Amino acid sequence: MDKLQAMEVFVQVVDAGGFTRAAENMQLPKATVSTLIRNLETELAVKLLNRTTRHVSVTADGAAYYERCLSILADVRDAEESLSRNRASPSGRLRVDVPTGIGRHVIIPALPQFFERYPEIELEIGCGDRLVDLIEEGIDCALRGGVLADSSLIARRVGMLHFVTCAAPSYLSRHGRPQHPNDLMQHRCINYFSAKTGKIYEWDFGREGERIQIRVPGRVAVNDADAYMEASLSGLGIAQASLFAIQPMLASGELELVLDDWCVDPVPLHVVYPQNRHLSAKVRVFVEWVAELFATCDGLQNGVGRCSKMLGKIQPKAAEPAAVPLPLLGEGQPLVHGLAGDA
Repeated sequence: MDKLQAMEVFVQVVDAGGFTRAAENMQLPKATVSTLIRNLETELAVKLLNRTTRHVSVTADGAAYYERCLSILADVRDAEESLSRNRASPSGRLRVDVPTGIGRHVIIPALPQFFERYPEIELEIGCGDRLVDLIEEGIDCALRGGVLADSSLIARRVGMLHFVTCAAPSYLSRHGRPQHPNDLMQHRCINYFSAKTGKIYEWDFGREGERIQIRVPGRVAVNDADAYMEASLSGLGIAQASLFAIQPMLASGELELVLDDWCVDPVPLHVVYPQNRHLSAKVRVFVEWVAELFATCDGLQNGVGRCSKMLGKIQPKAAEPAAVPLPLLGEGQPLVHGLAGDA
């Protein structure tokens, strides 16, 4: 029996809460996982797991062994990563999860440069707006936006989401342009509500020490990122969204800035990963690469900056084809301002 493999499988079963999910995460047959755990228990002469038809739980001896396995496996990875750093070529499979919009339009188009730098890494990229459970689903790292809840995950800030208030020209021609955030109470706005709680998110504004947080009125509220963008482009009301997501529409004239002398609080972007991945060269180089990538992308750059500096980069272009709407991020990874609370 490969003792290290058996220890790794045992840790995965405990983390995933079952044999089936652990087998899927490790891409091993479930029978192999069961056999390795059974042989490990036989060799140790101790029961590590309580098994029922529906649930797997760790015994007291198993919990103590689990902690020792984490330490031993971390030491092994540390030794391997030391050699990997010397070779300057991290290798192996890396599973990451990123929000749809940033995945499709920032990370994936830049992957040729990543693979030129790290040709021995195999990436599995999940693009979605669901808040994944890294431990249970065997994800090495994930990109998340907003204020992070307390957890055992390690976080590295790699960028900031900057926000603007905007509307379609068709809406502004019918209803006029607000001059102050309080004017929004006489306008139609597009609201976004939490799919988890049903809560409609408030908007915030700041200028020269003055801060305003309001729940804006609107005839339509959605909980889908693509629907939010389509509602904005259709002239249903004023929206507050990520500068990164709507830059193409601002440049083409499909959307126009409003209240552009008022700042909206930016939202931090973090790469998060489990503690037992903190020595992984694959995770380390991916995080560094993402941070470098975001540093070159307007609307995702670190640092708050002044609104006028951010907005000054946008110059409308004439007679260009309509831009493809970029999906906004979902709950836990917000591009619609206000979703940060679900991170």
